[in-house]
Amino acid sequence: MRPFLLFFLTALVLVMLTACNEATDDDRPAVVATTNVVGDLVRTIGGDDIALTVLMGPGVDPHLYRASEGDAARMSEADIVFYNGHHLEGRMTDLFEQMGRRGVRTVALAETLPDSLLQTSADYPGNRDPHVWLDASLWMLAVDAVEEALAEADPTHAAVYTERAAAYRDELQETHRYVEERAQKVPEERRVLITSHDAFGYFGAAYGFEVRGLQGISTATEAGTRDVQQMAAFIVEREIPVLFAESSVPERGIEAVRRAARDRGFPAEFGGTLYGDALGDRGTPEGTYTGMMRHNIDTIVDGLLRDPA
Repeated sequence: MRPFLLFFLTALVLVMLTACNEATDDDRPAVVATTNVVGDLVRTIGGDDIALTVLMGPGVDPHLYRASEGDAARMSEADIVFYNGHHLEGRMTDLFEQMGRRGVRTVALAETLPDSLLQTSADYPGNRDPHVWLDASLWMLAVDAVEEALAEADPTHAAVYTERAAAYRDELQETHRYVEERAQKVPEERRVLITSHDAFGYFGAAYGFEVRGLQGISTATEAGTRDVQQMAAFIVEREIPVLFAESSVPERGIEAVRRAARDRGFPAEFGGTLYGDALGDRGTPEGTYTGMMRHNIDTIVDGLLRDPA
């Protein structure tokens, strides 16, 4: 028994040492992404050639997210931190600045887009609407910043990053065309999109929808009773059959609007849940950016084509 026990213990130690070496000798770039929207883009370009950590998962509201000590530690040890920018992750702004002072490269994807393509924020004068990814043609431009940063951090795989980026641009272009074509199924006068918060401005401009959000661009701005009543009056006046919840925003606000419209005699219904500030679960179609965009437009079109009861 003793020789067998000695052999077993020796083998166990070798396995543990090998595992430790694999964990510590990973020479891939350490990359952190804030939202899972940003993370999906970075993962698509970086593939298995990067060690990626995504801080926010499905259903997490980036406007209200507070970084933990663990998040700060991961960022400080990273080669690159990718985030959306334009104050989407508003409570992390100081942390991004700290990372920059420590020599960690930070890349705000929305802030790499030409200023002429960005919408202003009604809630925060002088600032830009951060929700650029909801226009696939704009999100295509963010691919450039990811490709460039990864290639500089890891020149050995630069050609691979370039190849993946080119393929993904084609996929995003196809997604953009799909959303455009589906949007045309709804008569122009019925293309009015009511959502939990004002995240879909770029979406509306790109695909021909008038957009009304109960809350402002940031969910840190609470909607009051007057906001609910004004939205309900708008729905009744325009006879908008459906309104949409969002996966990262509590339903109570948009539910209050639905009840208020019904109190006015109009049978408004929910058209489904849209993905605005966060993707769905990994492993589902909505867990990828392109799957999320297709889900959103299909849900919107199917809902708006309903006739009021």
